[in-house]
Amino acid sequence: MPGSSPLTIEQAAACLKQGEVIAYPTEAVYGLGCDPRNQRAVRQVLALKERPASAGLILIADHFSRFKSFIKPLAPELEKRALAAWPGPVTWLVPRGSEVPSWLAGDHPTIALRIPDHPVCNALCAAFGGAIVSTSANPRQEEPARDLAGVETYFGTGLCGVVAGELGGGDNPSEIRDLVSGEVLRKG
Repeated sequence: MPGSSPLTIEQAAACLKQGEVIAYPTEAVYGLGCDPRNQRAVRQVLALKERPASAGLILIADHFSRFKSFIKPLAPELEKRALAAWPGPVTWLVPRGSEVPSWLAGDHPTIALRIPDHPVCNALCAAFGGAIVSTSANPRQEEPARDLAGVETYFGTGLCGVVAGELGGGDNPSEIRDLVSGEVLRKG
């Protein structure tokens, strides 16, 4: 947990598998993560952030194949569009699969997906063996944490732990685009 020894990638993956919430560095800010299939863990992330479930959450993965169970089958040109922007700070809103619960995707017909260009994020997904929730490490209306001290200030002992590491040098959270229309919904 914050204030103690940082978690290794393997320890963080074990926390995720046990249904716990962790923090870790991303391209621009520290993120909170959990197993997207664990409702209790997702609800804990939402509570920590003071975020309504209706807003939905972003998933990250190290490979596109890890998203397949969360999305509807895509036309080849749509998959190419997504892959052309990854790895990198672009989040795509992709038509969600029928089995994706509202406590994960919110009130949206899509689910937000990203393949980061950050070694810690990708190693974490690889060690976990799947996609993970990724949302900025901050309560709603507060600035995202950009270091371990910020994570500790916001969440104290409310996490399984934090993976230490450098941010990727980005200044802003990821750009958000609709995969089907190509529309930019949030500039990066």
